[in-house]
Amino acid sequence: MGRSMCSHLLKAGYAVTIFTRTQSKAESLLSMGAQWADSPKSLASQSDVIFSIVGYPSDVRHVFLDPTSGALAGLRPGGVVIDMTTSDPSLAVEIHSAASTAGCSSVDAPVSGGDRGARLAALSIFAGGDETLVTRLTPLLSNLGRVYYMGGPGKGQFCKLANQVTIASTMVGLCEGLIYAHKAGLDLSNYLNAISTGAAGSKSLELYGSRILSRDFEAGFYVNHFVKDLGICLRECQNMGLALPGLALAQQLYVSLKAHGEGDLGTQALVLALERLNNVSLVSDSSADKK
Repeated sequence: MGRSMCSHLLKAGYAVTIFTRTQSKAESLLSMGAQWADSPKSLASQSDVIFSIVGYPSDVRHVFLDPTSGALAGLRPGGVVIDMTTSDPSLAVEIHSAASTAGCSSVDAPVSGGDRGARLAALSIFAGGDETLVTRLTPLLSNLGRVYYMGGPGKGQFCKLANQVTIASTMVGLCEGLIYAHKAGLDLSNYLNAISTGAAGSKSLELYGSRILSRDFEAGFYVNHFVKDLGICLRECQNMGLALPGLALAQQLYVSLKAHGEGDLGTQALVLALERLNNVSLVSDSSADKK
């Protein structure tokens, strides 16, 4: 996702400096005119606005807060950091505090829309931080998608986590409906077409229904990262005193995919866990649909 997002900024005419842990992954961006930095600190010293989109909260902490190589160690006063990783709301607040101490600003701006949204510059961007700052940054962020201001520091992360709660239960419903329809002897392609325009229609069905039938489990969003997100959600639920059993169930089903070595598949691979649970397979239906 980060590669697609960065390419839009380059195409919009911005001077872009990049850092990744594996430089070879940045070659396409370098060929488009991006400059290379050998650390987040070095990158920050050459930049006015820093974007990050990495895997885990520990990565976010290292990128921004490491005292020797982190971005805030190199960013000039007045600079801005924008973290687009799905991460802990408390870490977003911590980064905001550290940035303020350094005379800088921060925005937590996790995104929804997956690889397709990133390629099409059609992401939903959930922004938390100072509203005036977010408004000032909106023309820049609009190169990546649509900006929604959610409130103060950490509120962008809270919005993204609520988004993941919704997606998790929606995906369970989509996959369970397919298992049920299969067991009932329905033609699954016809079934998906029939429900897509009714109350059961959803973005998840639109994006993933046919991919599940064709056994296309390529990741638009990795199971490993979704398990991370749902784990953060559950920790926040504990902090809030919330019981969300649908979330807990979905997280356990996705953890079972990891246990089977399927963490690098896409979130639509949830159907594999439910197939195993019920000792059924949709493969026969998928084969029939291809004939």
